[in-house]
Amino acid sequence: MRNEPLIGYLLHQRPYQEKRALYYLFSQQHGVIHGIGKKGAPLFMPLQLFATGKRDLKTFSQINIAPQYVVQTDVLPEDDAAKTLKAVAYENITGQHQYAALYLNEILWRLLPTEDPMPKLWQHYQDSLDRLKQPLTANELRLCLRQFEQYLFNELGFALTLMQDNVQDSIEPHSIYQFLPDAGLVPIVQGEFLESADMGRAVFEGSEIVMMVEQGISDVTLNAWSRLHRQLIDHLLDYQPLQSRLLWQQQQRYQL
Repeated sequence: MRNEPLIGYLLHQRPYQEKRALYYLFSQQHGVIHGIGKKGAPLFMPLQLFATGKRDLKTFSQINIAPQYVVQTDVLPEDDAAKTLKAVAYENITGQHQYAALYLNEILWRLLPTEDPMPKLWQHYQDSLDRLKQPLTANELRLCLRQFEQYLFNELGFALTLMQDNVQDSIEPHSIYQFLPDAGLVPIVQGEFLESADMGRAVFEGSEIVMMVEQGISDVTLNAWSRLHRQLIDHLLDYQPLQSRLLWQQQQRYQL
């Protein structure tokens, strides 16, 4: 590409020389792109820039916040032709919601392949950032993250089907299952329950799984989906820690 215009969000950055940085950009056109550009690009804001380069590492230039336009309504109601677009400032993500946004960024830059267009996931990411700019309860915040994770899993080819266990038998409400990322839901006998839980595996009652299938991600099933998603995220990351998760845990301890 040569001076190709891109729209995207900065996921991660690292220092590169004195005045430049190595950027991981989630672009609308090409998915995640790595590039070098002038320091100072902000997080959680849509950026417009130009990218040049044939190799994996591009050169980013003219990095700016993409303007946001709304229809200007301070004109006479009957004069529709006189209505114009007016540039307005973006709202920021503040407070604890920043930790959630950092989490979304980290799982994206660590899990997505480079230069693989994912326009639907890009839109879901933008919608999630918009939600994080609004006042949310603790449960609403968790629902936002779980729903985005589900979109991410689908893009990565890990659609979670919970109708059957690993040998295609129907889920029994009174049985107990452990979730293994490479196998699915595996029935366990009572004696293996504590061993599976001690190993950090996600363990579910059959009735819990049935409710997850019936209700999807909801207030009632949120804790169960959180356990399941965490197990799959950790597996995809090869059980390497998430820095955003550690920051969140530290912040929670400081509040106690």
